[in-house]
Parts: sequence; C-alpha cells; structure tokens
Amino acid sequence: MLMSGAIQLLEELVNADGISGFEKGPRDVIRRHLEPVTTIEIDNLGSIIAEKKGSSDKPRIMIAGHMDEIGLMVSFITKEGFIRFQPIGGWWDQVMLSQRVTIKGSKGDVVGVIGSKPPHLLTAEERKKVVEIKDMFIDVGASSDEDVKEMGVKPGDPIVVVSPFTRMKKDNMLMGKAMDDRVGCAVFVEVIKRLKDVDHPNTVFGVGTVQEEVGLRGAKTSAALINPDVAFAAEVSIAGDMPGVSENEAQAKLGKGPSIVVLDGSLIPNTKLRDLAVETAEENGIPYQFQAGIKGGTDAGRIHLHSTGVPSLVVSVPTRYIHSHVSIINYEDFENTVRLMVEMIKKLDASVAESLKP
Repeated sequence: MLMSGAIQLLEELVNADGISGFEKGPRDVIRRHLEPVTTIEIDNLGSIIAEKKGSSDKPRIMIAGHMDEIGLMVSFITKEGFIRFQPIGGWWDQVMLSQRVTIKGSKGDVVGVIGSKPPHLLTAEERKKVVEIKDMFIDVGASSDEDVKEMGVKPGDPIVVVSPFTRMKKDNMLMGKAMDDRVGCAVFVEVIKRLKDVDHPNTVFGVGTVQEEVGLRGAKTSAALINPDVAFAAEVSIAGDMPGVSENEAQAKLGKGPSIVVLDGSLIPNTKLRDLAVETAEENGIPYQFQAGIKGGTDAGRIHLHSTGVPSLVVSVPTRYIHSHVSIINYEDFENTVRLMVEMIKKLDASVAESLKP
C-alpha cells in the first residue's frame, strides 16, 4: 500500500466541504498544515495567504490553488418539502441525477438526493431527453416546507456533493470530489513544507484562493495584497486518456507527469517561464507533458494582469472527470508536480525573475 503524508493531506482537503463563497473547510485545513512553518494572512474576500520567507524578500513568488469546489445552492423550498437549487460553477446537467448531496444548514448537515422520475414512468420520448437542472429537485425526506425549516435549511445555504476520498485498487490512483482544485491546494502546501529546510532565493506565497469557479475572484484580491513578481497557478488539467476523447481535444494523460499549460481561455503564459519549467523538468528527470485548449481559465488568467503585469504559468495535475461528482488522479503526477515546483523555486532568484520580462 502506497503511504504518504501528502496523500493524507489530499484526503483532508478533498473531504473538506467548500463551494464557491463558502471555503472555510479547506481554508482551515490549509491553515492547520502551514501555520507552523509560515505567516498566515486572510484577505477580505477569504483567500488564505501563507508567506514562506527565503534568503531574500524578492522576487515574490505566488503559487495559487483555488479552494472552492463546484456545488449548488438552495434557491426555493416547495410546500411539499422538496428543494430547488441553483448551480454554483460549471455543471453538466447529465451528471447530476440521483446523486447524494449534503446541505450545509444552520443546524448541521442535511443529507439528500437529487430526485428524478423513475425510468418505469418515463415515456419513450422522455427517455431521449436530458433533464435540465431547472427541473431537478433535492429530496431530504421532508413532507412539508415546515419540515425543511425545522432541519435548519433555508435559501442561500450551500450544497456539496457526497463523494469521499478513496484509494482505488491500484493504490496510486486516487478518487474523490473536489479534486478541482484541492489538488492544486495540496501542491502549494506540500511545496512550502518541502522548502522548510531548503535555501531558496525568494519569498514564496502559497495562496488558497476563493471563488475561482465563479469568476477568478479571489485571485484578484490576493494578488493585490501580495503584489507578486512571478506567479503560478497550481491546477488540474483535463485528462483525455479515456474512450471518446481524441488526443487533440485533451492532450494530458494520467501517469505522464505534470501538464505545462501553453494556452487556455484566460492566459497565454510567459514563454520564458514556460521554458524554465521545461528546462527544470529535463534537468531533474521529471516527466512532463503539454496541454493546450481555448476553453476555461485559471487564477493565472487574473493574476497575470495584476498591476503592470506578472509573468505567469499554469502547472497542473492531469485529472479525469472534473466538474462532476468524482474525479481521478494518479498520485505520481501529483508528486512530480510538487518536485517540479520546488526545483523551479530554487532557481527563481532576482536575476532570473528579471529575465522573464519582455
């Protein structure tokens, strides 16, 4: 059985509940792990910033992983006690039916299921249609709206999916909810832990950002507080090694190392920083791969526009089935991502950071 303190960290972060705007759970995990070795600050939107000083105050290196997971929010309670909801973040309607969820109510967690009409009652025509989110509901076992009120549930309460962290039969394969982007949070936490007794010519800021899934919001406020010279988004990338996905649609594969993202919908990365990542990986025997796509964006898309511009790059862990109830990663990709980030930070002194500028 593969054993690692980093796997325990991943488990704690994945099992923490924290949809966009309600990130306290993962923030508490990050604080507990990094408070002994860093200075902790929380910005006014809720992003957690852990400062790890090296041998120099500058350059200021920002590593951002977003704490929020996609989820749902209670929007309306019917007289019969069923709960209507709104999506928070990018959901595909088809993955939601019959899934277990937890409503984070004022009197504690309330477990429910996203209800659907049983197939026995569907017409042939209905079977061909995808049920839209607006037509779904959550059943918490209530018989009236008063029942639901007694449970401590009201409009505005966050709803998280139930999908606990699991080591699969092949024990380097890990499965659970919220890999996007608790994996990135675990990356920066682990990087900082490994820098504890390592000389690095800079100051590193590990940042758990809020509300990435609804507009990269925490990246903006935390960058304003840090004023970074160089930035990385520690993320997940869409793994395409599955039936029905062409190699050109999603290039990343599990087990082939971290993805160096060369293009997404929010960022054309700093090419010199990209080349530094490739050079560092090759020097240290770290496997890597490239990822390119025009859809989606990351916190780096917001950070690189801070002030007069910040050289930025996305380094990500290939992940299957993101933006659903459960995702899968290969632990070896996580480990190699951490290794790559540590080795890059050891190189990023003032002269290297200055050379990244046009």
